[in-house]
Amino acid sequence: MTLSELAGKPAPQSLLTNIPRLVAHYYETRPDPRDPLQRVAFGTSGHRGTSLKGTFNEAHIQAVAQAVAEHRASAGITGPLYMGLDTHALSEPAWMSALEVLVANGVRVRVQPGFFTATPLISHAILEYNRARKDGVADGIVITPSHNPPQDGGFKYNPPNGGPADTDVTGAVQQRANAILENELRDVKRVTLEDAMNALEPFDFITPYVEQLPQVIDLDAIKQSGVKIGVDPLGGASLPVWQAIQAKYGLNLTIVNEQVDPRFAFMSVDKDGKIRMDCSSPYAMAGLLHLKDNFDVSIGNDPDSDRHGIVTHSGLMNPNHYLAVMIDYLFQNRPGWHPDAAIGKTLVSSALIDRVGAGVGRKVVEVPVGFKYFVSGLQDGSFGFGGEESAGASFLRMDGRAWSTDKDGLIPGLLAAEMTARTGKTPSQRFKELTEQYGATAYSRQDAPATPQQKKVLSHLSPEQVTATTLAGDPITARLTRAPGNDQPIGGLKVTTEHAWFAARPSGTEDVYKIYGESFKGEEHLKQVFEEAREVVSAALGGQ
Repeated sequence: MTLSELAGKPAPQSLLTNIPRLVAHYYETRPDPRDPLQRVAFGTSGHRGTSLKGTFNEAHIQAVAQAVAEHRASAGITGPLYMGLDTHALSEPAWMSALEVLVANGVRVRVQPGFFTATPLISHAILEYNRARKDGVADGIVITPSHNPPQDGGFKYNPPNGGPADTDVTGAVQQRANAILENELRDVKRVTLEDAMNALEPFDFITPYVEQLPQVIDLDAIKQSGVKIGVDPLGGASLPVWQAIQAKYGLNLTIVNEQVDPRFAFMSVDKDGKIRMDCSSPYAMAGLLHLKDNFDVSIGNDPDSDRHGIVTHSGLMNPNHYLAVMIDYLFQNRPGWHPDAAIGKTLVSSALIDRVGAGVGRKVVEVPVGFKYFVSGLQDGSFGFGGEESAGASFLRMDGRAWSTDKDGLIPGLLAAEMTARTGKTPSQRFKELTEQYGATAYSRQDAPATPQQKKVLSHLSPEQVTATTLAGDPITARLTRAPGNDQPIGGLKVTTEHAWFAARPSGTEDVYKIYGESFKGEEHLKQVFEEAREVVSAALGGQ
């Protein structure tokens, strides 16, 4: 991808979203269910789209909310539904639409009065409510498109396990929602907004989450050390949480940006010339990077606060690097965890994690892309940690109980401060030590063009279709189309050698496939891996 000339620079006026127009389209544009692009489609993080293209409109949310209400009834979920939303412009209209439908279906909805509510707080609240219950359990919804551009909206459902819903649930909800769209919303139950607001149950998500943080992070060590912490919520839902943490614990913590603006006009532009609140991108995080020398550790979060970005004096850490550092530290400093608690990683995360896992004597479980594959392990304590290459992670409380079963962008940030306080080394310094111990790694992701037919073939490959025997000069050790950790299909291909690997997966939204690659032999070897990866994939596609 060509780097935009605007990358890392303040967003110009021409890039800012027209919010009144965006919201008007949410209510006025009627999606055409005959158009595949305008139907409800649950990806790894729920249904996403924009009202400007007929992909995220009131009809979508009414249909999905009705489908979720019907799912709850059929599954016997009778407890409250915890609902959160982030700071995207479409989140509040969608929140209101969903509320009207849920209340009409007799669902008890709990919300944070006057505040946006972050994804990890929803997961935490669900687990807390359900901890001692077998019946009358709770579930949740988060209205968020995560780090996506300001014009986007999103809807994510979390069942009683607190994590992202698995495909059996999302597939049924998607199918039912599209049937409702096709039936012109005749099956949607709905009350007025006034009646819906009168029926909701106010709930304080922030206080219990903040009060219980010492169960997962050594806040005393952070406070006593005086570690200087900078925080940029990137205009997102973590802002009131960080304010509450600052007020309660008296940490040496500065929130460097308290702006909430649905245009996200304060952002610097991402690498492709779009405004995107991606806390793992050095271009989007340029504002915090300018202040890196003012703090020992700086933390960024995306709008729904399920992702983390870690900045030290050395700059923004690569998400894979910080995953490895967290794993190395946690499994040597959490004696209350079960001795067999495993490490969960996605198949496109760094192989350095496997080496670190071996070093700390823990099993590494490699799963397909999607945080849902970590939920059950985090819930029962058989996973101490679950993380993915896109800067999403969660881990257990110190006593081995679940904290959240969805990605939590706040606790990895606080962990960076804890390890700095307790070891005297920043995460960047610790990563350098890990590379000296386990080897330096070169990692990258690239896109390659692919037709819809090619993408379909790629997602259903078998290992036998890969005929290559070497990759970048090394013998191929594995050809994978199913994840070794849980035998689930990966929706693509992964090829490994002793010193390198690549994975290819079709994009769900663009006519490209994504190639992830890594080498322990350096950048030049990685280039060769990518060159041969394209040849391997082309041969496997067989001219499609």
